[in-house]
Amino acid sequence: MGDLVSHVKHQQGLDSDRASRVKFVLWVILGLNLLVATAKVVWGTLSGSVSMQADGFHSTFDGLSNVVGLVGMSLASRPADSDHPYGHPKYETYASAVIGAMLLLAAWRVGSEAVSKILHPGPPPQIGWQSFAIMFGTLAMNLFVTVWERREGKKLRSGLLIADASHTGSDMLVSSGVIVGLVLVKYFHLGLADPIIALLVACAIVYTAWGVFRQASTALADSARLPIDEVCEVAYAVDGVLGCHGIRTRGTESHVYVDMHVQVDPGLTVAYGHAVAERVERAVAKHFDQVVDVIVHLEPLDEYQRSKTAAEYTGAPQPPADGARTP
Repeated sequence: MGDLVSHVKHQQGLDSDRASRVKFVLWVILGLNLLVATAKVVWGTLSGSVSMQADGFHSTFDGLSNVVGLVGMSLASRPADSDHPYGHPKYETYASAVIGAMLLLAAWRVGSEAVSKILHPGPPPQIGWQSFAIMFGTLAMNLFVTVWERREGKKLRSGLLIADASHTGSDMLVSSGVIVGLVLVKYFHLGLADPIIALLVACAIVYTAWGVFRQASTALADSARLPIDEVCEVAYAVDGVLGCHGIRTRGTESHVYVDMHVQVDPGLTVAYGHAVAERVERAVAKHFDQVVDVIVHLEPLDEYQRSKTAAEYTGAPQPPADGARTP
């Protein structure tokens, strides 16, 4: 006996309320990033501070990443169609990967300018109180953006917002380094401190980009998204389930798909076994908010099936030898 049953929680693409909220966050942050970038680039150019200019260009990339995120969310929010039966949620992951690439570009821009200034030093920058005011003001704004965007990203299970928050967080590293460099230049007359700090900041940006790529690869490589033992425990809590194995999970952080095998009494009718499978699907979808689709393959619990369950999950509850079980 074998039976495939499927339960789909959401028929459409990304939930419209969630997509709208993610887009709102991105629009707000885009405006703030453009404001911050303009202040740093303009004053960095006027004062001659290469690290401040580099920080401004980095903030510009933050704004461009917001645009990439908005495009990605527009694509990801489209409903499933015949060519994309699983919907378009991975476009959100693609957008986060593009943000990672933009971080690498920002690191190259900052690093190459810093190396040029180290090899061919020019006159030291003219540092005044305005430089410190702009840097501390933009640092505070970046702190607000990072905390708020990361919190919204976790609440909405948006890998895109979390990646963008990491991008903005790297901007805080840049700004902190620039402030240190400005102090060394103004009060200790160490002209090379400015480009050296910029070079160290470029390395920090590369590290941030690596974290973004690693997060994106989890979805793109179809890595497991849910703890297998916990999924199995949810299945065992359903009346009539005697065993489970072959649990596979994949998808994005907000849209997870589950395939699993559930074992029942061989003497059950097809209709009753089908009803058990449907209850398992609903239980899994209810227990894990991020699960949008569950497929259960129904199997009779015989000695062969019992051995498969025992071999796969030694830590999960094991079916009794007599084939009977009371949940």
